[in-house]
Amino acid sequence: MTTTREETIRAFLTGAGWSEATRQALAGDASTRRYERLSLNGRPALLMDWPSGPDAPAAAGRAAYSRVAHLAEDVRAFVAVGEHLRGLGLSAPEIYAADIAQGLLLLEDLGDDVYGTLIEKGAGPAGEPLDELYRAAIETLLRLQSAPAPAMLPVGNGETHVVPHFDDGVFRAELDVLLDWHFPVVLGGEATARQRAEFHALWSDLRPLIDAGPQTLFLRDFHSPNMLWLGARQGAARVGVIDFQDALIGSRAYDLVSFLQDARRDVPPSREQAMRALYVERARSELPGFDEEEFLAAYAALGAERALRLMGLWPRLLKRDGKPHYMAHMPRTVDYLRRNLAHPALAALKVWLDAHVLGALP
Repeated sequence: MTTTREETIRAFLTGAGWSEATRQALAGDASTRRYERLSLNGRPALLMDWPSGPDAPAAAGRAAYSRVAHLAEDVRAFVAVGEHLRGLGLSAPEIYAADIAQGLLLLEDLGDDVYGTLIEKGAGPAGEPLDELYRAAIETLLRLQSAPAPAMLPVGNGETHVVPHFDDGVFRAELDVLLDWHFPVVLGGEATARQRAEFHALWSDLRPLIDAGPQTLFLRDFHSPNMLWLGARQGAARVGVIDFQDALIGSRAYDLVSFLQDARRDVPPSREQAMRALYVERARSELPGFDEEEFLAAYAALGAERALRLMGLWPRLLKRDGKPHYMAHMPRTVDYLRRNLAHPALAALKVWLDAHVLGALP
C-alpha cells in the first residue's frame, strides 16, 4: 500500500516526540513549500513540508527555472545554510528534528513579529522606532559579510551542500523573467529576438559592475517577509532570518538592495539613503577591500536587475500560479527601478527601458 504524505508526516512527528501536538496550517508563499505551526504543552514549533523537486514544470526546450537559477529543490540547502548562519551568531531557526530524505523539518518558531507587519504598523512590538529595526538588519548583513564566503557547507547527514555562485546561468535566467512574462502579460506582446539580444547585451556591459569587489555569501531573499524582530536578543541576533536556502556567493550589495528596496513594503528614499549610508560607513572600517564607489555602482545595477526580475515575476505568479495579489507590488517595483536608473552607469539601460518597457506601461 502506498504511504500518503500525511502518513509520512505523522510518522515523522511521532519519531520526533511531537505526535500529540496541535497543528495549524500557515498561509503559503510563492514556493512549493508548506508550513504548519505546532504546539505541544505550550511549546511552539514549525513543520516545514518540502517534497524534493523543481518549483514548476520546465518550459519546452528549457530546464526548470529553479535548476538554472540555482534555487534549492529540497531541504538540504536550508539545513546547511542555517547551520552556517547560527555559527555566525545569527538567528536562523534551530532544527529540532529532520527527515532530509522525506523533506520534513521540525523548526524553532521565531514568532509573529514579521518585519513587513511592523513596517506597516510603523514601529516594533514594544514601540521600537523603525530605524532601530533597520539598523539591526544592517548589523546582521555586516556580521554575515565579515565571514569568508563558504564554498561548501555540511548538511549533517554526511552530505555536503556546494554553495552556488551568482553565475551567468543565474544572471541570464533572471533577466529572461522580464522578457518571458512582463512583455506578454503586461505589455501585450512577446519580446522580439532583437529586443532580447539588445537587453542581454546591455547587461553584458553592466555585469562587471556586479562582479566587482570581494565576494560574500548573500541570502538572496533578505527582505521584510523573511525577517522577524527578536527584540529580546542582542545585536545582530535580533533579526530572525528564514527562507535563506537559495543563498549564493556574489556581491555584497545584493542583500542590502533587497532589504532597502523591499518589493512588498514601501521604503521611502530618505530611509533607503540613510540606511545605505550607515552600511557604507560601517563597511569602510569593518569589511576588507570595501570600495564605496564600486559598491554603489553594484548596488544600482543589482537593484535594477532585481526590480526587472520582479516585474516579470509578478505577472508569472498571476498567470502561471494563479496568485494575482502579487501584482499589487508592481508600482512600487517600478519606482525602485527608476531610483536605480538614476545612477550614471545605467544610462544606456535607462534609454532602452524607456523605449521598450517604461514608456509602454499602462
